[in-house]
Amino acid sequence: MIKPSITAAIFTKDKKQVLLIKRRDVPVWVLPGGGMEMNESPEEAIIREVKEETGFDVSITRKVGVYHPINRLAKLTYLYECEIYDGSASNSDETKDVRFFPLTALPKYLPPPYEVWIDDAKKNLPQILEKKLTSVNYFSFFKHLFFHPILVIRFLLSRAGLSINSR
Repeated sequence: MIKPSITAAIFTKDKKQVLLIKRRDVPVWVLPGGGMEMNESPEEAIIREVKEETGFDVSITRKVGVYHPINRLAKLTYLYECEIYDGSASNSDETKDVRFFPLTALPKYLPPPYEVWIDDAKKNLPQILEKKLTSVNYFSFFKHLFFHPILVIRFLLSRAGLSINSR
């Protein structure tokens, strides 16, 4: 069984910027998050992952949504909006950089489904979303393979457990 993933959307107080991390294994900007450990709840996992990847202690503001994969390229993912209450931005074995970006000036290349998740989190809907991860599809995969072959190869290697961590 494939373990679910968790992802955090962390905005500044004025909701004009979002926290992103630059991964080491696949050097792209993404929301903090990762996999759940054995016997860990999604809520425990997101708090742990954010601390490990960013250096920040967070509390969960709300559960934004549950995203269901439509193929083997993605995992069941829980998205939470969190807020920082302590700590400072720091890199880790998994992250090269930790930074807030204006919502109007996100990094040029944000792999799917991160833009969808950021949009869903900033909507602040009263209900928990249940959506399919339609932006993670084979057409998108081959398009990214064509335009960003090294990133896709590094992504595939990391999924196979052979991550390349560049310091």
